[in-house]
Amino acid sequence: MKRFIAAITASTIIATATLGIAANPAAPLSTPELKNSISKGGKPTLVFFQNPYGGPCKAQKGVLDKLTENRKGNFNIASVNAMNQDDQKAFYDYGVRSLPSLVLVDKKGTINKVFPPGIQSIETLSAALDGLK
Repeated sequence: MKRFIAAITASTIIATATLGIAANPAAPLSTPELKNSISKGGKPTLVFFQNPYGGPCKAQKGVLDKLTENRKGNFNIASVNAMNQDDQKAFYDYGVRSLPSLVLVDKKGTINKVFPPGIQSIETLSAALDGLK
C-alpha cells in the first residue's frame, strides 16, 4: 500500500511539473539586454546567466561562441551577469540559482526550455534550437 501511495504521489508531482512547463510562460524582460535580444528580429534567444569570472561560465561562453559561429546568427544570445547589480532581478524572475544556466526563449518570446545548470554542449543546444517550431 505504501508503494501505491508513493507512486500516486510521484505521478501527481510529475503531472503538476509538466503542466507548469506546458504553459510556456512569457519570458521576463527584466534587463535592457533581455528586452533588446528577445524582441529583436523574430529569432529565438538563449538567455545566458553567468559570472564572467567563473571557470564554468567561461567554458560555456566558449561553447556559445562556437555555436554562434556555426549557426551564422540565426539566434540571439542575451547575457545576464551575476556581477551586475542591474541584472539581479532577472535571476529571480527566471528562478536561476546556479551558474552557468541557460534558458531558451522562442521567437514569440515564450520560455521554451530551461536547461539544467552546468555546461551545455553544442549538440544539446543545437538540438534544442532545431526543435523549435
